Amino acid sequence: MDIQLKRGLLDVCVLASIKDEESYGYKIIKDIKPYMEMSESTLYTILKRLEGAKMLTVRTAEHNGRLRKYYRITDTGLKRIEDFKDEWKEIISIYRFVTKEDQHE
Repeated sequence: MDIQLKRGLLDVCVLASIKDEESYGYKIIKDIKPYMEMSESTLYTILKRLEGAKMLTVRTAEHNGRLRKYYRITDTGLKRIEDFKDEWKEIISIYRFVTKEDQHE
């Protein structure tokens, strides 16, 4: 898969995992796991990139004696999810065009 496409898909998956409520790294990985594998290092790279793009905010709070970072989606992040849904319609259309010959076999 094209690395840029995959990167965009991973970004949207992370945003979708925190769309309804704030979350933290381990829970994000657990929520995404039924759909795809993601390492902690990949997740934290994505979270940092999304924070830099103002698609999420971060707060730190103590949990069981340790500091934990909690991530919350912003309006910019919600807009990215909506944009992705629109883009995906176009991708599906392109996929149908590319595979139309396969459907006649």
